[in-house]
Amino acid sequence: MPDPTVPPTPPVPLDALLARADLGLRRIAGPADPAVVVHWAHTSEMADPYPYLLGGELLLSAGVHIPDGAGAGYFDAYVSRIVAAGGAALGFGVAPVHDTVPGALVEACEMHGLPLLEVPPRTTFSAVARALWQLMAQARTAELRRVTEGQQSLATAAARPDPVPAVLQQLARRLGGRAVLYGPEGTPIAGAGPDPGAEARTALAKLAEVVRPSGPSGQEPTDARPSSASDTVAGVRLVAHALGNGEGFVLGTAAPQRDAGDHTIASVAAVLLSLLTGERHSGSGADRSSALVRLLLGAAPAEVAPLLGGDRWRVVRGRPDGRAAPDPVAASALGAALGSSLVDVAGEVVRVLVPDGRVVERVPGWTLGVSAAAAPRDWPAADAQASRALARARATRTPLLRHGDRPALTDLVPPHDADAHARALLAPIEQSPALVDTLRTWLSLHGSWDRTAVALDVHRNTVRQRIARCAALLDTDLDDPDVRMELWFALRRT
Repeated sequence: MPDPTVPPTPPVPLDALLARADLGLRRIAGPADPAVVVHWAHTSEMADPYPYLLGGELLLSAGVHIPDGAGAGYFDAYVSRIVAAGGAALGFGVAPVHDTVPGALVEACEMHGLPLLEVPPRTTFSAVARALWQLMAQARTAELRRVTEGQQSLATAAARPDPVPAVLQQLARRLGGRAVLYGPEGTPIAGAGPDPGAEARTALAKLAEVVRPSGPSGQEPTDARPSSASDTVAGVRLVAHALGNGEGFVLGTAAPQRDAGDHTIASVAAVLLSLLTGERHSGSGADRSSALVRLLLGAAPAEVAPLLGGDRWRVVRGRPDGRAAPDPVAASALGAALGSSLVDVAGEVVRVLVPDGRVVERVPGWTLGVSAAAAPRDWPAADAQASRALARARATRTPLLRHGDRPALTDLVPPHDADAHARALLAPIEQSPALVDTLRTWLSLHGSWDRTAVALDVHRNTVRQRIARCAALLDTDLDDPDVRMELWFALRRT
């Protein structure tokens, strides 16, 4: 997970801020290191700013906190606390409190290695902060453009007749280094880009073994392995990505430096290579293609299910966290993480058909709803179970929620009788799907207005109005737990 204290924008080199002629900033102490970067600007007149700093700040002060007659000890303590908090630099405004930067402050910054900038009277602290955010926005735009161009070039390479070498060649060019595809036995089967040297080459092969699943092909690994790992050897940045197809392939990269966006570009390449080396090129992939053709030509699901490799499957519905809608690359990545190539993007939700024998675990960045295992004839019902599980997972902010598949008391009632009773009980509202869905979600969330509103993406007042309408049409008291229980049993039959 990303560090919550680091902003989602790339840092700005301090030298770039100093180069802004409109600010007139001047470094008067501290190292002139081009590697010093600033994450944000913060203004404070506290004598001890340590508790209010997160690290990486350009701290701006006009020296209001400096007492009369302050000596070297005061400035030494002040600067040491800034350094201890991880401050990147100190900007001192020479007006209106001080006409010049105190000499003791200059000495303290020089001693502790903290860059000290003189802010001229005509430059406000707000102007410095605004300039910093402008530089950050420019850097962010450049990074997004680079990532977008990288994704497009990789997708184009994947469509070529020789997709695997083309993707590796494009990735190596984008990273400015070497890209290697390791086979299930650990031997490099394809590569592109300059050789990083024997030492880095050996280290990258060892790093690939760290992420390679140790279980048999197509099964869950026998021990927990990370999906990626990184190291630096002989000045070369090494990264290994386990491909999510369960076949034991690993993508390795070796680059002299790591720029912003490299991880995203490499991740896209890993997804594409997972698809290119996955089951679609194996016998099972051909069987699944045959199953799809037969369905399109009118065959029943039960007839083609054996071609998919299992009798019982689970439907997994996933919704990305913090994104409006998933794109095909993100959907493929989710399918690869769940170990299935049967993926469908349906608006804001991705549906994945997963074999019953494969364990469904949480996937970072996604909220998942999982159905009970079902035979082909019951897949539509399983899809509805996954939909309800996803809605409840989002409402309760749970990364993964499974539909319960244990026998219940209602299973003791003959299905025909139970269905007839459910239809009769819910007949007054059956013509309004919105009322049925709202009642089902509201009951599943124990009558919570707010959680139901989140699950249905409606206002809480809309939920109240719909539930009141249900109570009126059903002519019953929804505050009665017996009534709620009977309605819940009935809704489970629909």
